Amino acid sequence: MPFYVKVGKVPPKRHITFYKEDGKSLYREELFSTKGFSGIYSNKYHLYMPPEVEKISEVTIDTSGNDWNEAPVEYYHFVTDKKRTKGNILTARNEFLKNDHCIISTAHISEEADFFYRNSQMHEILFVHHGKGWMLSEYGKIKFEEWDYLIIPKGTTYQLKFDDYKNNKVFIIESDTPYEIPLHFRNEYGQLTEEAPYYERDFRVPEYMEPVDKIADYKLMLKVRGKMFEYRLPHHPFDVVGWDGFLYPYAFNIKEYAPKVGKIHLPPPIHLVFKTDHFVICNFVPRLYDFHPQAIPAPYYHSNVDSDEVLYYVHGDFMSRTGVQEGSITLHPMGIPHGPQPGKTEASIGKKETEEYAVMIDTFQPLRVTKNVNETMVKEYSQSWLEKK
Repeated sequence: MPFYVKVGKVPPKRHITFYKEDGKSLYREELFSTKGFSGIYSNKYHLYMPPEVEKISEVTIDTSGNDWNEAPVEYYHFVTDKKRTKGNILTARNEFLKNDHCIISTAHISEEADFFYRNSQMHEILFVHHGKGWMLSEYGKIKFEEWDYLIIPKGTTYQLKFDDYKNNKVFIIESDTPYEIPLHFRNEYGQLTEEAPYYERDFRVPEYMEPVDKIADYKLMLKVRGKMFEYRLPHHPFDVVGWDGFLYPYAFNIKEYAPKVGKIHLPPPIHLVFKTDHFVICNFVPRLYDFHPQAIPAPYYHSNVDSDEVLYYVHGDFMSRTGVQEGSITLHPMGIPHGPQPGKTEASIGKKETEEYAVMIDTFQPLRVTKNVNETMVKEYSQSWLEKK
């Protein structure tokens, strides 16, 4: 994150005595850091010692059975709503695409989890397609609503509490490197620039939440090193009285993104929102079309030889595609040309604006498709560019 936040009570300096109200016992300071001690970090102050655990057991998970090893390299269109698994933030997840650096899933969350979750293997973005409620963590609470991105740093302990469990859907992107604000959106001091597509006010940081001072048996599910563990904690993990720093979860709604337009068609990087070391995320949102008198608003055909292109369709009529619907995903592998389907280029000429919403992911390593893709794919999508004779 590009700015400093302080929530709750913290001592006047780091790494000094910070006594509880009894004047005898100390609050427990935890440095939550990145890149050793050289990256961004936060300091949290707990009622209890953070490492306390009474029991650790491994939970068997095996997603290898979902690998579609014989999948052809071709264009894919699949409908994620055709794969619905009832469950909580973990058990409802269905993986569709993955490589060594990211996992792309959806979850139709139908029940509240009876545990706390900590992904210590990957940073997470939860795009809330449907549903609203609260994200709770050591840092406090964040109220979320439809079309919010929840950006959750690796190692954060959290829970999602939906207002109800009737029609919730989350689009999940996991990354082994952090989600960062692109450098060209920031000035030398880290502040977002005037021409950036969002501003610090658009980011919603955790609100203060009373620390939970309870001694009991609490279950924490921990994902790390390709394994899942169940930790039994002797105290509630949300026991933080205060924290400060640059590393914390936050929310950002796709509708707050301010798109840029040009005289002629601008390429996808102009819609950039987040970056990692191995892929980028872009937003397609309602915007005016190009204003050259002979402009073609639809994108030109292109071969991106270094990126797999993934589009998750959120809402609206996407100008360059036929047959896609809310919850569709298209995958166009690197090195194969793609672009508007027949008639879409011509139909875009003279149009003044679009009302589409979509999330794009461009990965720098090829993605593997899972059997969930095979189950939900639109057959013969690869032939959808053939013009009728």
